[in-house]
Parts: sequence; C-alpha cells; structure tokens
Amino acid sequence: MAKEPLVSRAQLRKHRDEEEKVQEQNPKQEEKQYQEEEKRIDNYYRKQLKQNKPINTTRSSQNQRSRRMNSFLMKWIVIVFLLLVLVLMMVFFL
Repeated sequence: MAKEPLVSRAQLRKHRDEEEKVQEQNPKQEEKQYQEEEKRIDNYYRKQLKQNKPINTTRSSQNQRSRRMNSFLMKWIVIVFLLLVLVLMMVFFL
C-alpha cells in the first residue's frame, strides 16, 4: 500500500480555489446548468408518475361493486323469466 495520501491537502486547497474562481467568473452559467439539471430531474419524475398512476380503488370497493351488479342482474333475470312464463301461459291458455 502507498504510505503517502493519493491527494495532498495542498492539492485539495488548490483544486477548491480553482473551483471557487470558476464559480465567481460564471455565476450565470452555473445558474443555467442548475436550472437545466432541475428541469431534467423534474421531467424524469413526472414521467415516472405518469407510468405509475396511483391506484384509487380498493379490493373491498371492487367486491362491493361486483355484488351490487350481481344483485341487479339477478333481479332483472328473474323479472324477464317471470314475464316469459306469463307470455307462454297466455299463448297456451288463451
């Protein structure tokens, strides 16, 4: 293993000073890059939300809806059957 650090403190200070100078020289460019990055991130998450739409229904509500529909249909089937029987009786006996 190396006995010396890979980057010395002097090199870190020099690098940090260079970054600060660049930021002081181009604040508008930094702000523009920041806005572009924010927009890209926002677009990504907006697309994710569109793909993964939240579920608004629950299993119990779906089951209740199914039961209501079944009872409604059964009632109408019984009514139609009774009417059919009534019509057949009228045809045979009249």
